[in-house]
Amino acid sequence: MNSHLIALLAFACIFCASLVGMWLRKVLPDQHLNAETKECVRLGMGLVATMTALLLGLLIASAKGTYDTQRNGVIEIAAKVGFLDRALATYGPETNNSRAILRHALEKTIQRMWPDKSSTNTEVTTSVAEARTLYDSIQQLAPRDELQQSIKAEALRDSVELGKTLWLLSAQKQVSIVTPLLVMVTVWLALIFLSFGLLAPSNKTVIVTMLVVALSVSSAIFLILELDQPFQGLITLSSEPIRNVLNNLGR
Repeated sequence: MNSHLIALLAFACIFCASLVGMWLRKVLPDQHLNAETKECVRLGMGLVATMTALLLGLLIASAKGTYDTQRNGVIEIAAKVGFLDRALATYGPETNNSRAILRHALEKTIQRMWPDKSSTNTEVTTSVAEARTLYDSIQQLAPRDELQQSIKAEALRDSVELGKTLWLLSAQKQVSIVTPLLVMVTVWLALIFLSFGLLAPSNKTVIVTMLVVALSVSSAIFLILELDQPFQGLITLSSEPIRNVLNNLGR
């Protein structure tokens, strides 16, 4: 979903609606703009404005929830990788191959989560082959005592949980903002601005005010869409938690 294009279209619709309202003010007969009519328009648009505020709040909460969930998923991946590497290091030098596989898998995951700008691959998961290779390398360990046996069992569980977290993050990266909600909130905002233009005098101050307010509202829509896509766009999740763990792997 192109947040820049959608926000631009929303701005165009909202601002043009205010200009249409100003045009209607000039062409409508006076009896359509008397005090009673204006009061009725204000009451009706007040109700629409309330519904619009509620819907915008719902969209913001949904987008922020998506952002926080995926941020927590990134931190959880970093914590699980760090713990798994420490557990394998405690096991002994026999796990050097498994730790190398873990490091390679994490590097690949970072590339998929935060690809280069020239890359079109935004898949937020590790490959099945990489996850299976890591699991098999741990499974092939031959514990010599109870400590190594318990570490192996815990490492196997952690590798499975790590794979589940990565797949969950991949499933959650889909856009959660429903298109009809965006269309509806844009239409309602356009109606509100249409009423503003209908009731306000036609002068440069009003036009500039409408322009600024329309830009502010469309910016809010842009931020909602950006928060809903935390691995691309301007508002992206930080890769520092995972990169910090990667820098400490193998030590």
